[in-house]
Amino acid sequence: MSTQTQRVAVVTGAARGIGAAVVRRLAADGMAVAVLDLDEEACKPVVAEIEAAGGRALAVGADVSDEDAVNRAVDRVATELGAPTVLVNNAGILRDNLLFKMSVSDWDAVMGVHLRGAFLCSKAVQRHMIEQGFGRIVSLSSTSALGNRGQANYSAAKAGLQGFTKTLAIELGKFGVTANAVAPGFIETEMTQATAERMGVSFDDFRQALISTIPVARSGKPEDIAHTVSFLVSEGAGFVSGQVIYVAGGPKN
Repeated sequence: MSTQTQRVAVVTGAARGIGAAVVRRLAADGMAVAVLDLDEEACKPVVAEIEAAGGRALAVGADVSDEDAVNRAVDRVATELGAPTVLVNNAGILRDNLLFKMSVSDWDAVMGVHLRGAFLCSKAVQRHMIEQGFGRIVSLSSTSALGNRGQANYSAAKAGLQGFTKTLAIELGKFGVTANAVAPGFIETEMTQATAERMGVSFDDFRQALISTIPVARSGKPEDIAHTVSFLVSEGAGFVSGQVIYVAGGPKN
C-alpha cells in the first residue's frame, strides 16, 4: 500500500496491552498508526518497534476525556500522518468497587475515559472519515457490559458503548462509515493482572479459575482482539456495522 492510499488509524490506550497489539496488527496490515495514550513517552517503544519493521507510526499523548486535547491530537495526526479514517476506541481504566463503596469520582473517572473518551474521539475523527467517504470506528466494550459484581461503573460504561456504537452506525452509514464494538472476555493484560493483585490472589490462580469457565479452555490474548479489530476495519467489512462481537472463547447471552 503506497503512502498516497495508505489508511491512517488512531488507536487510543495503545501504549500497552490490547491497544499495543491492535496497533501492531494494523501496522502489519499496511496502515499508518497513531499510538495514542495519556503519556506520550510510554507510546514511543511501540512506535519504534513499528518503524523498525518498516511501518509508519506516531506517538501522541492525550487525555481522551479532554475535548481540547483530543482535537489537538487528531489535528496533529492529520498533519503528520494523514487524514485518519480508522479509529479504535480502546482507552480504559478500572475503578472497581461495590456500589456502596464506590465514590462519585470513581464513577466519573471511568465514564470519562470509556464513554466520554469514545464520544470525543469519534466526533473529532468522523469529519475526516466523511470527507474521505470511508471510515471504520471500533470501540472496545466488554463481557462486563452484561453485568459484573464490583463494576457498576465499568459495566455501565461498556454497555453504553454498545448503544453508542449502534447509533453511530445508523448516523454515519450513508457516508461510508461503519461502527462496531468488540467485547472481550478474559484477556491476559497488565490490567487483569492488577485485578488479581487487588483481589489478593496470584495471577495464575486467578487465570486458572476463569479458564475453567471458558468453553475453548484457554484465556484470551491481546492478539485475539487485534485479529478481530483487523477484520472490522478492513475494506472487506463494509457491510458489517452496528454489531457487537463477543471475543470471549464462548457464547455470551
